[in-house]
Amino acid sequence: MGDTISQRTIEEINEKIRNGDANVFTIQEFKESIRKGEDISFDDVDVVTTGTCGIMSGTAAILHIGITGPGEFQKAKTVLLNGVPAFPGPCPNELLGSVDVIVYGTEHSINDHGYGGGFLLKDLLYGEKIDVEVESIEGKKFQTEVTIDDITRGQIIGIRMTFKNYTAFVNPSGDKVNSIFNATPMEGVLDQLSFSGCGEYNPLQNDPNKKIIDEGTKILFNGSRGTILGPGTRSSDVKPNLMLTADLLNMDYDYIGGFKTGAGPEIYDTVAIPIPVLNEEIYNNLKILDKDIKLPVADIHGRHLPLGEISYENVWKDTDERPTFISDKFNEEENKVVKESCPTNAINDNGTIDLDNCFGCGLCVRLSNGAYEMELSTVDVEIGDEKHTIPITCRQSDRQRALKITTKLKDLIQKGEFEL
Repeated sequence: MGDTISQRTIEEINEKIRNGDANVFTIQEFKESIRKGEDISFDDVDVVTTGTCGIMSGTAAILHIGITGPGEFQKAKTVLLNGVPAFPGPCPNELLGSVDVIVYGTEHSINDHGYGGGFLLKDLLYGEKIDVEVESIEGKKFQTEVTIDDITRGQIIGIRMTFKNYTAFVNPSGDKVNSIFNATPMEGVLDQLSFSGCGEYNPLQNDPNKKIIDEGTKILFNGSRGTILGPGTRSSDVKPNLMLTADLLNMDYDYIGGFKTGAGPEIYDTVAIPIPVLNEEIYNNLKILDKDIKLPVADIHGRHLPLGEISYENVWKDTDERPTFISDKFNEEENKVVKESCPTNAINDNGTIDLDNCFGCGLCVRLSNGAYEMELSTVDVEIGDEKHTIPITCRQSDRQRALKITTKLKDLIQKGEFEL
């Protein structure tokens, strides 16, 4: 007789969820059990909630907004939301006094170089008033204000999200490079490293053969229940990513927002994906740790220019998730630069940190003379025949938010409010 193959079905797990008997782990809890060598097996785990948070440029929102009463204009030609261009259509909404618009998370305000679609969507979800300016095809101009309560329908579609981790960037030259891959223009030579990717928390990293993560999989997208539509644009076997969607109006502002970069404002999102442990192969794939996950290091002049390779353990192990403000080292003039440069506008006039907005990127540590402390680590990178020790100066992924959303998903499953 051969060994019995351990397996279970999604319906069997859903039945356990309905009965309150499912064994659910966040990805952090599961990894720590593996790392500590605890006696945990397939039989002990029904579901693991994975997650990631980071810059996700492929984010677009679809909104329906009322502007005037019916009959006042034929259709909109241009629309601005807090100065951010939104694209009318595809429905003309002829003579209805309302517009359908698509807002890119990467679109920049025409009035403020540090404001864009990501900041706009966060403000909308926070309940702020949004200025709306419309010019119709007849040349008529209208202006109004709306809040989220005035939006009758909103949906986010992410066309290229949750990459199976990503890349680190350095500048090997003596010039200064404006890029979305660093919070500020990156200076040379090899004295800064920026990276993206949540490493062992990442959903696709834990399901590398996409045995579970596929079209129709239920997810949490910025806290809202969503769905995987299929592979994202530019997805490949080597670098897979996903196309996602969820109701914008049910999203939590904490999980989405703007992030200023050297090339202007970008947008970050947060995603959790449950992995039902159906068999031993799926279980074993979940055992991968940061030390086993490669992180390519590329030239900031182009992601197609590889220079070396490290691991996610090199960038996440023994580091801090958030900076600490050292008040006795506060300098008012210095703080003006730090506040203006902070990618998520998390620095206050008095130097204190708005931890609700903080992303843990680490830029404040680099720009201040000791007013902010945070363990970001340094990495040794082999480039050519030489080893270079380079400090990490910017994170574009946030493990704290990733863990928060995996915990939220675990709680929903344990309460029987989220089935697979």
